[in-house]
Amino acid sequence: MNKPVNKPSKMPQGKLFLIPNVLAENTADDVITPQVREVIKNTKIFLVENMRTTRRYISSLKLGVNLEEVHMEILDKNTPPEAINRLIQPLLKGADVGIISEAGCPGIADPGALAVAHAHSRGIQVVPLSGPSSMFMALMGSGFSGQSFAFHGYIPIDKKERAQELRKLEAESLREKRAQIFMETPFRNNQLLQDVIQSLTPQTKLCIAKNITAKDELIQTKTIQEWKKSKIDLHKIPTVFIIQSF
Repeated sequence: MNKPVNKPSKMPQGKLFLIPNVLAENTADDVITPQVREVIKNTKIFLVENMRTTRRYISSLKLGVNLEEVHMEILDKNTPPEAINRLIQPLLKGADVGIISEAGCPGIADPGALAVAHAHSRGIQVVPLSGPSSMFMALMGSGFSGQSFAFHGYIPIDKKERAQELRKLEAESLREKRAQIFMETPFRNNQLLQDVIQSLTPQTKLCIAKNITAKDELIQTKTIQEWKKSKIDLHKIPTVFIIQSF
């Protein structure tokens, strides 16, 4: 009788952890959970947008992590899709890998989504960890629709194109009863606010959510007409804008 041949067992794959970062400095104690801290402590390979700031973030958590033993690779908006296969190789060999973006949650308006898509295509388990997300926290605090909303990222810089896009979003919001979320590079926030005020109808509502989770956090919703009478400085302050037309 022939003896059964024992086939070598397949090496278990690692897990891809999506690790949230803080939105504002010195807020880790308030917004970073014990689960996130434990994963960071036990992970040795990270895909990050910026090595320097990621090292500073991990150090700030005071987890006793020896950063000399941690391996980091850059995963940012300039990472070509063909490079992702190389970046996820440790997962196929059984090592856990963490993705850490510059702020907030990986995969949301973030290049980490590229690695997540590749992980799914290879049958790798993806584990998102809860943490602060400026877009979702702004929506939560806006009073707008949580049933129908869309995030549009950065809208056009050109003044004419921007005005057209804003009016398009306003019309869509009214038609679909949808909250429209967008943002701008912080040093252009004040100009974007002026363009929003000038382009939209007075009764449309605008939520401005700046420096979310920081001590000077502000989340405030007013009509465009009311914002015209207000003074607010958003220069170089991380801000999320949401409009909804009723």
